[in-house]
Amino acid sequence: MELQPLFREGMSRLGASVTVLTTDGSAGQHGMTASAVCSVTDTPPTLLVCVNRANRSHDLFLQNGVLCVNVLAGHHRDLSGVFANSKAPDRFEQAGWTTHVTGAPVLDDATASFDCTIVDRTEIGTHSVFFCEVQEIALAQGAPESLVWCNRTFHDLRAAS
Repeated sequence: MELQPLFREGMSRLGASVTVLTTDGSAGQHGMTASAVCSVTDTPPTLLVCVNRANRSHDLFLQNGVLCVNVLAGHHRDLSGVFANSKAPDRFEQAGWTTHVTGAPVLDDATASFDCTIVDRTEIGTHSVFFCEVQEIALAQGAPESLVWCNRTFHDLRAAS
């Protein structure tokens, strides 16, 4: 079997938090659903975010130079679908949003939001890897929960009681 299909199948088994990446600035307001986000370092607090260069969001993130990683909870499943559909109208009217330091939209009830400036980028294959320095963090009150994508389906995770 070819390596690419095996790679995709293997990666489908690697569970990941579902996020909505948002941006705003001179290139306009935009957002997309993503699961390719992880921590790089806590000094300074930095995330890496992978975005396909063919995705229309890619250049908007670069032009604005900012993005917010909004970590979704189980009740955001529909919102995830709205931001995954590049043709969905009025995406930002589907939830409540604020802004913090960078001006990128911050989801009011996200499990966690990381408001970032893009400080570096590298290109690998079809994707850019953005290195994003965190400027501000918002955490939801109460018991944390998360929406996870694993084995090509959603799973809700909640803290054990």
